Amino acid sequence: MGQTETFEERVPAKPPMARYQAPPPRPRKSRWWVWVLIILVAAGLYWRFRGGTANGSDQTQSSGRGRGGRGGGAGLAPVSVATAQKGDMPVFYEGIGSVLAFNTVTVHTRVDGQLINVAFREGQMVKAGDLLAEIDPRPFQVQLEQAEGQLAKDQAQLKDAQLNADRFQQLWKDQVIARQQVDTQVAQAAQFEGAIKSDQGAVDSARLQLAYCRVIAPISGRVGLRLVDPGNIVHAADANGIAVITQLQPIAVTFTLPQDQLPVVYSKLRGGQQLSLDAYNRDDTEKIASGTLLTIDNQIDQTTGTYKLKAVFANADNSLFPNQFVNVHLLVDVKRGMTIVPNAAIQRGPSGTYVYVLQPDSTVKIRTVTTAINVNNNVGLEAGVVPGEKVVTDGLDKLQDGLKVSVANGGPNGGQNQGNSPDSGGQGQNAPNSGGQKSGGSRSGKNPQRQPAAQGGGGPHQ
Repeated sequence: MGQTETFEERVPAKPPMARYQAPPPRPRKSRWWVWVLIILVAAGLYWRFRGGTANGSDQTQSSGRGRGGRGGGAGLAPVSVATAQKGDMPVFYEGIGSVLAFNTVTVHTRVDGQLINVAFREGQMVKAGDLLAEIDPRPFQVQLEQAEGQLAKDQAQLKDAQLNADRFQQLWKDQVIARQQVDTQVAQAAQFEGAIKSDQGAVDSARLQLAYCRVIAPISGRVGLRLVDPGNIVHAADANGIAVITQLQPIAVTFTLPQDQLPVVYSKLRGGQQLSLDAYNRDDTEKIASGTLLTIDNQIDQTTGTYKLKAVFANADNSLFPNQFVNVHLLVDVKRGMTIVPNAAIQRGPSGTYVYVLQPDSTVKIRTVTTAINVNNNVGLEAGVVPGEKVVTDGLDKLQDGLKVSVANGGPNGGQNQGNSPDSGGQGQNAPNSGGQKSGGSRSGKNPQRQPAAQGGGGPHQ
């Protein structure tokens, strides 16, 4: 028993295993320096690129200045210039208007009857007194004959009554008849005289009705479409009539302006000044006709804050048509002796409005200007530029103060003002293309004084 070994005792005991201990974790290295290095490299490349570009530009300009001759401006900034001019600029008020026929007449027949003839062509220009249509005159001819017959009858009776009255007068003097018979005969003759006047009126009425059978044009103008065909029975009470005539020469235009502009216009009308105006097409791009202001309305429309004006146009070429929409340019003043430059030369920046002025050494200089009047293509300046100086109108994107440039339009002296001639802005030429201040009318899309949009750079470089 004591020698008996258990199974556990026979199995050799395994040496105790040493506990495995993992190596301590290495401290994690931060890689922030890699990002710093990347940023520094990128910054270095960026500044190197900018420096190289600037040095290249400087070298190009230096080489351009050094070469001179015909090819000396090859590396310079190309620009276009225009010469500032002195001239007059008209001031316009603008409004939207509608063309109205000076007179419009719906032609009606004055008598009832059958329409037997239409003597006009649709769209024909007629004159006052021209025959337009004819009504069957036979019923009225019969009435005239009857009236004339009654008149002849009464005239014969009057003659007989007058002879009898003369006889009775003699008989009364001879004391053959009483005075009463004489008076009765005289009264009878007077009755026939009254009847003859009534008959004469009936004859005149019948003749007038017969004349009304010929429908004539009451005014000169253009006949519209025919409203009734021959053969129809027409009446004086018909609503539509026979045709409509519109007077086109002269013709009227009504338009509106803001109430703030009323004092200027009203004062000139009260002073007896005749204001001229131009009518332009619906797109405000083409002049149609010129006219004069006739009058203004007697009240302001409170819903729109505008007042109505009426103008008259000769319309000799029939260019204006009734109910046509037009843009009206009313000339109210002319600014004399303005310095005029193209609109493209005007720039705007934080320091205000400025232009680039070309110097004699082919460099540009920033010049602050004060604008007074803005037109389609020209701007009138009060200060900043004198007539004869040249301003840059194209190639403004990369210009800086003092930068040397190459003039692309006509050599170093530049070209003339590319806008309209300032001298054309007098009283004789009222169109906006001649230059002039435009003050907006009832249109919300136009300001009372249009300002030039900024071109090119963002402002003067300090």
